[in-house]
Amino acid sequence: MGPSLMTIMEHKSHKNNAAKPQDLAARKSGVFTAEALRGAVAAGVIIPASDLAPRQIQPSSLDLTLGNKAWRIRASFLAGPGRKVEQRLDDGLKMHELDLQNGAVLEKGCVYLVPLRERLALPADIGAMANPKSSTGRIDVFVRLVVDGGTSFETVPAGYCGPLYAEISPRTFSIVVREGSSLNQLRLRRGSAIISDEDLHGIHRKMPIVDGKGHFSGGLGLSVQLQGKPGETIGYVARRHAGVIDVDKIGALDPDDFWRPIEASREGSLILDPDEFYILASREWLKIPEDLAAEMVPIDPLLGEYRVHYAGFFDPGFGVGAGSKAVLEVRGHDAPFMLEHGQLVARLVYERLIGVPETLYGQGLKSNYQGQSLKLSKHFKS
Repeated sequence: MGPSLMTIMEHKSHKNNAAKPQDLAARKSGVFTAEALRGAVAAGVIIPASDLAPRQIQPSSLDLTLGNKAWRIRASFLAGPGRKVEQRLDDGLKMHELDLQNGAVLEKGCVYLVPLRERLALPADIGAMANPKSSTGRIDVFVRLVVDGGTSFETVPAGYCGPLYAEISPRTFSIVVREGSSLNQLRLRRGSAIISDEDLHGIHRKMPIVDGKGHFSGGLGLSVQLQGKPGETIGYVARRHAGVIDVDKIGALDPDDFWRPIEASREGSLILDPDEFYILASREWLKIPEDLAAEMVPIDPLLGEYRVHYAGFFDPGFGVGAGSKAVLEVRGHDAPFMLEHGQLVARLVYERLIGVPETLYGQGLKSNYQGQSLKLSKHFKS
């Protein structure tokens, strides 16, 4: 059981101006803003291996970074109650070790575990959750956070003190990573902050968060855009035998070497082939208010033979202005499945922030996906 974060913050705020207990007091519950995350670093709640990179803290999330080694493992696993991740590795799951200091290739179809450079010392009233970064999901790299004693992926229980690990499984493309590469992001949260449908309706009436009326049921429903003008590209399907992608190089790759464009059909439908990876876009244009964040979750795995999204976190300010579409990362499962234009495929669950961040997504942050429609990851030339 860790001490109250307010106690830690008040003790250290006199020594470090980055610690701002008033930011944390703005709401009793909610997702931490960038300012509160900086305060958590100053308080020793988030423990980086070195000084954070300038862009590592986003408006309501922290980019996690890879350590200097990776293990190729036999299978995905959870540590389980009372057990440490490295103990499980020594039980026979570890195959061999890779040195990431100068870069290494993580092969598609394999599973790796990488210690992250950040650790946590969470107070008893603060928990954490993680998502792959948007650029990671768009190149079909499956990334999940793992912790000591963990019984589920992507979640860190309140009061956790210990290391963080990333399970990485490239699905379509092999990737080059190195120490300091960032594939996933972390959020801190106090209490429950999920916005009810009724409250979401009220927010939408005051400031539209989606074009049109919106479909509100367990969050905001998102549908798929499959119609377009003749010859218009409405999606991409990954090429099977492409080269490697260096996750740290922006705008370096020719998209034609990795993707085949999908043109709009007269029927406004698309048959998903089993085990193929697609990039599609939502029909809706979105705006995330300054005091909210959102996470994309699948509608229902029983609705069809496909999975939507690997990375689905939206920072406050996303789409503010003209709006932005949500890019959908779609993988077919065991049987061919027909998607129809306008079919509901995912939903956004909204959460309140603990305050309003000083800088929103797209404001001086060189945000890669502000104002996007259909867009590949930042690794490809426009």
